[in-house]
Amino acid sequence: MSYSKHSLRSQAENALYIDGQWHNGTTTINNINPSDTSDSLGHFAQASSQQLQHAIDAARTAQPTWEKTPLEHKQRILQAIGDELIARCDELGTLLSREEGKPFAEGRGEIYRAGQFFQYFAAEVLRQMGDLATSTRPGVSVEVSREAVGVVAIISPWNFPTATAAWKIAPALAFGNSVIWKPANLTPASAVALTEIIDRQGLPPGTFNLILGNGSDIGDALIHSDQINAVSFTGSVDTGRKVATATAPNFVRCQLEMGSKNALVIADDADIDIAVEATIMGSFSGTGQKCTASSRLVVMDNIHDAYVEALIDRIHTLKVGHALEDGVFMGPVVDGNQLKSNMNWVEKAQQQGAELGCGGEQLTRAHDGFYMAPTLFLNTDNHWSVNQEEVFAPLACVIRVTDIEHAIATVNDTRFGLTGGIVTQSLRTSALFKQQVQTGCVMVNLPTAGTDYHVPFGGRKQSSFGPREQGQYAKEFYTIVKTAYQRPY
Repeated sequence: MSYSKHSLRSQAENALYIDGQWHNGTTTINNINPSDTSDSLGHFAQASSQQLQHAIDAARTAQPTWEKTPLEHKQRILQAIGDELIARCDELGTLLSREEGKPFAEGRGEIYRAGQFFQYFAAEVLRQMGDLATSTRPGVSVEVSREAVGVVAIISPWNFPTATAAWKIAPALAFGNSVIWKPANLTPASAVALTEIIDRQGLPPGTFNLILGNGSDIGDALIHSDQINAVSFTGSVDTGRKVATATAPNFVRCQLEMGSKNALVIADDADIDIAVEATIMGSFSGTGQKCTASSRLVVMDNIHDAYVEALIDRIHTLKVGHALEDGVFMGPVVDGNQLKSNMNWVEKAQQQGAELGCGGEQLTRAHDGFYMAPTLFLNTDNHWSVNQEEVFAPLACVIRVTDIEHAIATVNDTRFGLTGGIVTQSLRTSALFKQQVQTGCVMVNLPTAGTDYHVPFGGRKQSSFGPREQGQYAKEFYTIVKTAYQRPY
């Protein structure tokens, strides 16, 4: 395990990017490695309200110029960003894993996927086509086209600090918008690294801006501004509700990806090996800190005992440790607050009557960090809070059901609806599940975590609000439709 203890920029304090220039902030925060709390990635700048306003003004000024930039030039810029991310995925994946705590293979994979988002939307730049229609009035032609929304505020989370940001930034730029990006304060180094790559591409100053700061002041001021045109947010339901409330009075469009309580159904005809591996990857990869993680395991009676036994045996083989250590499957949780919350949920689940199958404890490793054992609870009730609230931990609960109808009803009995999965060998059962499950994404014989970049992503109920993200569906949020009528002289 080797890595540099230096941030990419020579002075991390100089980490705000506004109007094409790097700036210091008014204060700084210390960026701590959750795998090793003695390792600091640097002190990163925090913006003032005046600097936020500077970024907004710069974005408003730059946006018309960027929208009118020739398509091939835009395409080359986005392609170059994607190419560099992929070329440097080992280096930047190491940085991401050191900062966020996910194992190197996952960190590297996230950087690679972020590059694919930019490459995909680089191609989409050249596919911006309108429609012609026949008017109901003789001699009148109709053209339907799309234009940029304007200034887009992007608020991204810490669990996928580069990939989630990329799937928002890339389409925003591809469709001619300017961007103000406020990433999570827990992962500023990854944000600065991506911004440095974007900075090298020669966008008009102000087209892209990076603002670091906490949500209670900088984020709040951003979503309340009447000088932005759209907000794309990924985070908790409570914060998403605040975004919707703040943007509504100014008629600023918003796109919200929020909480989840995803379920994986193990049908009584499931292949045990496939079911166990789908559970391991869905429930415990990324330390369970995924909006698509399967925290509810809905298991039919006839397979219950065999599945649970095999799953516990497999969990015991998982190596938990430093994110950059060879062979580690699960790194630490992101920080001390998250670890404390996770352990509170362990206690609460037991108080509600859950039986601890394995895990449930904080772990000690060679480096001081925020380590937790992968945790499985048995004999749980779907109506308990541990099965209704998003925990965001390496913690899954088994819920026993009788048949497919009971399973689907259990999956749907939640205020969330992001992903839902089933492991089955029956085409009839999978078809019924796909038709009746109330989620935006459905997985069959796959982990609930894991999506493709070229197709829409999003959920139902309180998991999502507004147009879908990713793929060609992204244009529904990042563009405005214009209908033009013309009658020749």
